[in-house]
Amino acid sequence: MNSRQRRGVILLILSVLCALGAFAGVLSVVHSVNSKVGPEVTAYQVRSDVKPYTALDTGQFEKIRMPRRWLSGNAVTDLRQIQGKIAVTTLRAGSLLQTDMVVDQPALQPGQQEVAIMIDAATGVAGKITPGSRVNVYATFAGKKDTDPDQSKIIVTDARVLDVGRITALDPDSGKNQQQPTEAVPITFALSTLDAQRLTYAESFAQRVRLALVAPGGETSVPDKDRTYELATDK
Repeated sequence: MNSRQRRGVILLILSVLCALGAFAGVLSVVHSVNSKVGPEVTAYQVRSDVKPYTALDTGQFEKIRMPRRWLSGNAVTDLRQIQGKIAVTTLRAGSLLQTDMVVDQPALQPGQQEVAIMIDAATGVAGKITPGSRVNVYATFAGKKDTDPDQSKIIVTDARVLDVGRITALDPDSGKNQQQPTEAVPITFALSTLDAQRLTYAESFAQRVRLALVAPGGETSVPDKDRTYELATDK
């Protein structure tokens, strides 16, 4: 091996040693960063402003990932923690959701009472209505006389759901009438005295009672002219 070849070998060895040194440096930096940042965990932040005393649902928040050591001990890491909760103050968009921002939704407010009725499991709930949901209650009534038109009425608006029970099979004998539901779910509402009377009247005398889920923050009031529907007057 001549001198030129020896120099080439020496330079090659030096290059390899430098590459190994650089690689070791990178590993050291990565290890240092990991030791300072640590593993990431799931957290949630507010998508858009949420008003105080508003019932919370999962659609109001978005999932993010952040280092565990930067996460406060009261941060919400599972949205099941907000079920049945309301905001205690305005939740600003981009804020990290924490347990001290929410409280249990009060079961009843002054002047309200709990009322539970059975709702057709197939048409009234569909698995989307949960405690804290706001719903409008619709009922259909047959005409008092053969010549009177059938009507659909909005019995109660903005009813707050307190509890959703288990699906219950109804009396099999009632299945002879195919118009009657075969399974129902007990739904408990927080209602004023008048709305409680409207709801129990509908349960007793309506052909069918249905619930319509109201979007969070959506308009819940319905003009009087739109609370009763007849097919013959639909234009």
